[in-house]
Amino acid sequence: MSDGLSVLEAAILGVVEGVTEFLPVSSTGHLLITERLLGLGLGADKAAVDTYTIAIQLGAIVAVLGIYRHRFLLMVEGVLGRSEEGRNSLRAVVLAFLPAAAIGFLAGDAIKEHLLAPWPVVAAWFVGGVAILWFGRTFSTTPHHSTIDRITPRTALMIGAAQTLALWPGTSRSLVTILAALALGVALDAAVEFSFLLGFLTLGMATAYSLLSDGAELVDTFGIATPLLGAVVAGIAAFVSVKAMVGWLQTRSLDVFGWYRIAAAGTAAVLILTGVI
Repeated sequence: MSDGLSVLEAAILGVVEGVTEFLPVSSTGHLLITERLLGLGLGADKAAVDTYTIAIQLGAIVAVLGIYRHRFLLMVEGVLGRSEEGRNSLRAVVLAFLPAAAIGFLAGDAIKEHLLAPWPVVAAWFVGGVAILWFGRTFSTTPHHSTIDRITPRTALMIGAAQTLALWPGTSRSLVTILAALALGVALDAAVEFSFLLGFLTLGMATAYSLLSDGAELVDTFGIATPLLGAVVAGIAAFVSVKAMVGWLQTRSLDVFGWYRIAAAGTAAVLILTGVI
């Protein structure tokens, strides 16, 4: 284990990642601010810390796999030709994945270089918070996609196009995919589930790519035990977080996340202006 990342710091990053990954509040923004508060990733270990925060997404990915295991089994049956519902669901998720995958591959490094900083995160938090509150008060539509398997290829691609906005750190992949799905007539419970399943694929691919590219440096800097600890903590936190969000939205709106984002933006702005981060 590297002296640069203690067990406590590894656990803190795991909790932050797990709690925020699938909520519409941006895990990237929270991890960036948390790293600054902990004094991490500001020196020679920056690349390793960046890889660490991506690697521990594995825990959140596994959590979603466990929660939605029945949907994943249906998709497997769809591949085998045994379930039309599973085939349609898988098709929608894969189509929605493609736009952000293409843009991320082409412009990911440039986005990280220019936008992965506190002020862009503050701006994204604030704008996203206002968007949630505005959407809830001014936009309404009658859902015509009641379940994931009813999402058409066109709708899936449009949700995927919206997901590209989340490449701006602080925006939140869950935020833009859920709001886009709702605007396109997907029922709220289906929109949330679809966002989580799309996140499973998107995060899975991003994590695999990062580990293949920079996994050796991660192990050299922090060993194996520290990333595993972070991933386990992130998985537990993500399981609780996703369950709590799904339960919350059964009877309440997304407004709480809008107000939270605005408060987070204000708090981060104060921390920046006072030189704390």
